[in-house]
Amino acid sequence: MKYYIISGEASGDLHGSNLMKAIYRQDPDAEIRFWGGDLMQSVGGTMVKHIRDLAIMGFVEVVAHLRTVLANIKLCKQDVLAFNPDAVIFIDYPGFNLRIAKFTHSHGLKNFYYISPQVWAWKKGRIKTMRKVLDKMFVILPFEKPFYDKNNVSNVEYVGHPLLDAVADFKSANNVDDFRKEHNLDDRPIIALMPGSRKMELRKMMPAMAELASRHPEYNFVIAGMTLLGDSFYKPFLTSKNVTLVYNQTYLLLQSAFAGVITSGTATLEAALFHLPQVVCYRANAFTVALAKRFAKVKYISLVNLIADKPVVRELIQKDLNKNTLETEFSKITKDKNNRMAMIAEYENIEKMLGSKGVSDKAAEAILKTLKRD
Repeated sequence: MKYYIISGEASGDLHGSNLMKAIYRQDPDAEIRFWGGDLMQSVGGTMVKHIRDLAIMGFVEVVAHLRTVLANIKLCKQDVLAFNPDAVIFIDYPGFNLRIAKFTHSHGLKNFYYISPQVWAWKKGRIKTMRKVLDKMFVILPFEKPFYDKNNVSNVEYVGHPLLDAVADFKSANNVDDFRKEHNLDDRPIIALMPGSRKMELRKMMPAMAELASRHPEYNFVIAGMTLLGDSFYKPFLTSKNVTLVYNQTYLLLQSAFAGVITSGTATLEAALFHLPQVVCYRANAFTVALAKRFAKVKYISLVNLIADKPVVRELIQKDLNKNTLETEFSKITKDKNNRMAMIAEYENIEKMLGSKGVSDKAAEAILKTLKRD
């Protein structure tokens, strides 16, 4: 069968790559065409567009790049019709994907959504569109299916969180003993700096992280870099001798680290699954954040706190992300043993809430079952 998969961000690339592997296992003759990144490309299939050209987030940012966004939408519509797939699979990235879903539905194609848009947080009006144009949706957070049931969205299946598979596979296949040696790190504890995957996001986050590192020579600070941005982008933040830039080794870094300073997003949950004490940070365009605060329907921004429904990790947003508060919270996750132990205990509870492994296989199996039935 033929599958057209659309992801638009680094986390979608990870989950998309694992879903592709599962599809190939269950349908060896599958033809896959996709929008994604290096991880999806390494699995096989044909890439249409790389995520480096798609990672635009926020009202102001989208308006500034409107011509590019519209060109990508036009390209996608033309390409998916030319390919004429048996299934179109959307991975998160709702601003783009729901526009395409309307189009593919109108042309009689089967629409599957893997990893729900966060309509439970804001833009609840999207539910009407989802109800109309999606044939089946696979959700990965435990509170999502009850939410959709309450809002009369049928054909929703909770499959568990795909990070469980990604982290478990990594732990079983990798040894972290050589991480220090490979990057010439001495015996000082490692602090993971994860500033995000979008340029605009990174420009807001990196100064605060670099400043923190300059104040703490007793640690090795390691930045989880994005290859697609290149050395020149990170160079201005590598001013302290105790700061190292590492590409494509996020999980090795998380498993080797003593604590983490992490930009809100998928990385917060990844850190939790590695039992890494963390402080969550977020700073963006002031107007974008103001809009989010006005329309958001959730108490937290990090996946860790959202799943637990309580403040397991401290969130420093906008003006709260300053020298003094970051220093205070950093001290708690590095020097306060009781705080570290309590946080790890909460991580273990969250892990139990996320279900069992085999998530990508469950989703792939359900997609094939629906296609064969119809």
